[in-house]
Amino acid sequence: MTWTFHEHTSADALVATCAARIDTAIDDALHARGEALLALAGGRTSPPVFRRLAARPRDWSSLTALPSDERWVAADHPDCNLRQMREAFAGADDIRWLSLTPALPHGDASAAFANGALAAYPQPFDACMLGMGADGHVASLFPGAPTLASALDPANTDAAIAIVPNPMPAAGPHARVSLTLARLLKSRRLLLAITGDDKRRVLERARAGDMTLPVAALLKAAHPAAEIHWSP
Repeated sequence: MTWTFHEHTSADALVATCAARIDTAIDDALHARGEALLALAGGRTSPPVFRRLAARPRDWSSLTALPSDERWVAADHPDCNLRQMREAFAGADDIRWLSLTPALPHGDASAAFANGALAAYPQPFDACMLGMGADGHVASLFPGAPTLASALDPANTDAAIAIVPNPMPAAGPHARVSLTLARLLKSRRLLLAITGDDKRRVLERARAGDMTLPVAALLKAAHPAAEIHWSP
């Protein structure tokens, strides 16, 4: 099935809809299986979604959440995606957080820790929320990265891969560990949330088939419940 496109009149409307989608996915998972598993984006678009979710009263102890990608930095580093997510989910203190990196990573970036942790969670994500960069990257699947082809390979059975962006982004100039495309697609509900006219133009290039943009590989993939949410 193709991705459905939802255009919102404001960023707040996008936030409200994405939060509602994830909230429903959690409810469905808890009803069906007694637990829920989420993969969530870093960046600027997602924290308002997380804050809105955290404000909703529920028992969070049956929810496990992880970032879709992580910087190769210490757990208390300001650029750590997981740290930012935990701060945005303040109040939802019983969430079980799954890290993709060691608390004090050293040496070259490696996906060994992430793949070991994710081996305990082979099931589909109940919801996966992604953002997109102005260069067309999703998670940390950056154009030009030496391991990008392997990360996008549908036959790659690894859940995560080490990524060294080339060029290194000015915001968060770190090596990364990212979920692979195949693992991102292994989700019961998949959301791509984007804001701004500049990113809308990048999105339209990807939707038209510009495969130089990593997001195009995501959009090309068939998925039964995949949605794009855009606002100015």
